[in-house]
Amino acid sequence: MISKEQFDKEIEGIIVNAIREDVGDGDHSSLACIPETATGKAKLLVKDKGVIAGVAFAKMVFNYVDPDLKVETIIEDGTTVEYGDIVFFVSGSSQSILKAERLVLNAMQRMSAIATKTKQFVDLLEGTKTKILDTRKTTPGIRALEKWAVKIGGGENHRFALYDMIMLKDNHIDFAGGITKAINKTKQYLKDTNRDLKIIVEARDLDEIKEILQSDGIYRILIDNFNYEDTRKAVEMIGNKCLTESSGGITEKTIRKYAECGVDYISSGALTHSVYNMDLSLKAV
Repeated sequence: MISKEQFDKEIEGIIVNAIREDVGDGDHSSLACIPETATGKAKLLVKDKGVIAGVAFAKMVFNYVDPDLKVETIIEDGTTVEYGDIVFFVSGSSQSILKAERLVLNAMQRMSAIATKTKQFVDLLEGTKTKILDTRKTTPGIRALEKWAVKIGGGENHRFALYDMIMLKDNHIDFAGGITKAINKTKQYLKDTNRDLKIIVEARDLDEIKEILQSDGIYRILIDNFNYEDTRKAVEMIGNKCLTESSGGITEKTIRKYAECGVDYISSGALTHSVYNMDLSLKAV
């Protein structure tokens, strides 16, 4: 996984790029009709229900736009909210509040939707040992925000990107000439480049599970698109040799049954690619 320092740089980059994209050479709507010295106050109003996420990010945005803006937090990240709840108040330069408004809302609406979806999956897994993971199926440019939202919702992050973990999937295996060749080449690559990266290998059937188990040093086996019966068999075959992860079209209706097969993790791209933004507004008070 990436370090906190790397993650913080990703968040900083998102803010810098988003403000550049949105503001350009100036918020001319505000500059045209609001005096530079004008001050005001606004509230973040919830017009939906779910798990709020992005409060900490909003504070970072306000601070970047104008360090003199003051935020009074009423509801923290990870809290269940309902229509009419006020999450925070922000006060200071009216121009600054308006400059930050859209980025704060865009980010919080999406982060809250992801956190809400994740919490639904986490609740469905209650009482099992299985944990929910996100994937790399994220919105380009804001992956750090989306994975942050998964954590706020009670889930766990898979690898952040291509550089922080080895994941040998079907195409890698086929291009490399088979599972064993892919694994052996990977181990040699890590040795030659002096890298310490965990290795996950995808299996498409039980025969591939058997072949993967012939190699040492595998961190986790990805049991991909298996039915319940074969998933149970795969978990039994793997035992304590490495961790297990189920994936492939797993939904709210099926996630519990896969967890009951005994897997350590279930990964779902739906946490980040199939959500509807929570309705939030920033209103002057």
